[in-house]
Amino acid sequence: MRTTTDLSTARWRKSSYSNQDGGNCVEIADGVPGAVPVRDSKDPHGPALLFRADAWAAFVAAVKSDALTTG
Repeated sequence: MRTTTDLSTARWRKSSYSNQDGGNCVEIADGVPGAVPVRDSKDPHGPALLFRADAWAAFVAAVKSDALTTG
């Protein structure tokens, strides 16, 4: 079953790894129980993806450990 999460009052923050010149940026919002909303900072009124908190934590850990490199 799908449910809708209201993100209209979400407080978004830009990733610390984002390009400060406005390119290739993602934003996440805190305060959504059990989930992490993610959106493209260049399109703040566009869609947001909603990830389970544990899945987002695993993704961030993989990025930090350089486990997602291509070769």
